[in-house]
Amino acid sequence: MIFKDLFKNPKPIIACIHLMPLPGSPNYSGKITEVYDIALSEVEIYKRYPINGLIIENFRDMPFYPNKLPAETIAAMAAVTREIVNVVQIPVGVNALRNDAQSALAIASATEADFIRVNVHLDAVVADQGIIEGAAHETLRLRANLKSDVLIFADVGVKHSAPLGNRGLAAQTRDLSERGLADAVIVSGESTGSETQTEDIDIVRQSTNLPILIGSGVTPENLGKVYSKMDGLIVGSTFKKDGKADNFVEEARVKAFTERIGKVR
Repeated sequence: MIFKDLFKNPKPIIACIHLMPLPGSPNYSGKITEVYDIALSEVEIYKRYPINGLIIENFRDMPFYPNKLPAETIAAMAAVTREIVNVVQIPVGVNALRNDAQSALAIASATEADFIRVNVHLDAVVADQGIIEGAAHETLRLRANLKSDVLIFADVGVKHSAPLGNRGLAAQTRDLSERGLADAVIVSGESTGSETQTEDIDIVRQSTNLPILIGSGVTPENLGKVYSKMDGLIVGSTFKKDGKADNFVEEARVKAFTERIGKVR
């Protein structure tokens, strides 16, 4: 399985399912049904529009664990992911924040999801969780052991962080492609919802033949200037009320964005 086999549409839109706080996290409400109900209600909104993929994230579990997630988080993510896989006909991905790629891969493999997002696949960064190190060697070996065809979408210059040793986007991108064996590369802005700089996209494009996804900050207003440079995009904040990631999905914003990308296409 490769990217173009997974996504039949050119330049797919992958929408985020930002889960409510999960069991064990500081803001968990104590009502697991709320997690299911809100996630599935947002899925139903996306199903009414030409959204080409979904990615499920434990987005509201802050502060995040830097690496390994606890069992209760993994169990909840797996349960919700399977519910979503059962009701859609498009690819589904998993992002286990902040950087538990092995759990994300296990969840995706067990639930018949299709891809994972890995914030730090190689190298090391300084983030609000401290120093986070990539573990591509473990993730790829686990995928082989599981006989899994789940794809790995890896961030380069990941948001909410700074590189521990700044080798530059070009070198990081080449390593993700050649040594990290990623299936696609994600380039983003500095933080959630911030615009991805076109010069960063250009550097990444010149450094890999892998598909390039824009991971943050695409809006109806700036879509035109980045459309030709990308192979797909991950959209979270733009679909939320007032464009704020912590809010819920607003159908009018999904409609406006998909209409705009239809015109650009």
